[in-house]
Amino acid sequence: MKHFLKLGDVSAQEMQDIFELADQLKYEKKHGIAHPRLAGKTLGMIFQKSSTRTRVSFEAGMYQLGGSALHLSSRDLQIGRGEPVQDTARVLSRYLDGIMIRTFAQKEVEDLAEYGSIPVINGLTDYAHPCQAMADFMTIREHKGALAGLKLAFVGDGNNMANSLIVGGVKVGMKVSIACPEGYEPEVADWAKANGDFTIVRDPAEAADGADAVYTDVWASMGQEGEAEKRMQAFRNYQVNEENMRFAKPDAMVLHCLPAHRGEEITEETFEKHAGEIFDQAENRLHVQKAILVKLMA
Repeated sequence: MKHFLKLGDVSAQEMQDIFELADQLKYEKKHGIAHPRLAGKTLGMIFQKSSTRTRVSFEAGMYQLGGSALHLSSRDLQIGRGEPVQDTARVLSRYLDGIMIRTFAQKEVEDLAEYGSIPVINGLTDYAHPCQAMADFMTIREHKGALAGLKLAFVGDGNNMANSLIVGGVKVGMKVSIACPEGYEPEVADWAKANGDFTIVRDPAEAADGADAVYTDVWASMGQEGEAEKRMQAFRNYQVNEENMRFAKPDAMVLHCLPAHRGEEITEETFEKHAGEIFDQAENRLHVQKAILVKLMA
């Protein structure tokens, strides 16, 4: 594994190896055991989309691993003024040991990896959110003991989050179902149908039926603000709430990648009932990303 660009590039065994290392690093942090595995290493963090969890978890993670992280907004870089991404990749490769980028186009991430000579990590694109998905699977694994054979239901937009959860879920042997309105299907649907147990339905209750984990995300992601009213109408029936959770298993988890718009994609009641799981999920961004950093940069 040279880069971490999307879960389609990562094997099931590589995912398992990351989970096991993340578990170890989480244990060491909890017990105050230092793990400076990236001492002297520097990660450049390029942000063309703002972030809370991505920035803090990567920056804190590099510090805990003994390295350092540089926050680079598009305003700080010539890439924001038209410098070709391939030139930025070549320059940053001379200074840094790794790059994490949070941006819009997946091609920009792929180009950084192609033209640079250091590891590149996708912190989010419009197509994929692989680090978040890995934290999600780590959380389900912690709570349920395993992933294979479980059912994961996603309710809402077939967005970057859905793409990564579907691909990752299929690879680890989960049954995956998504409930979304017509016209909002995930890009990876055909691949998932050909490679695993995957279904698309229109009814959230049908998706949640027998689920071990039910997942949702905001109806309008960053960059889609102009579609907010249209999406509010399209997704008004695609909410994770107590009515739909009745169809899931009695011990089903509820997950959300945050930030949550309570009262839209999830009710206040359901969010608070499952807040422990949701914030375990947020915490695990730190641990799983540290594992990815070590795998790529140590």
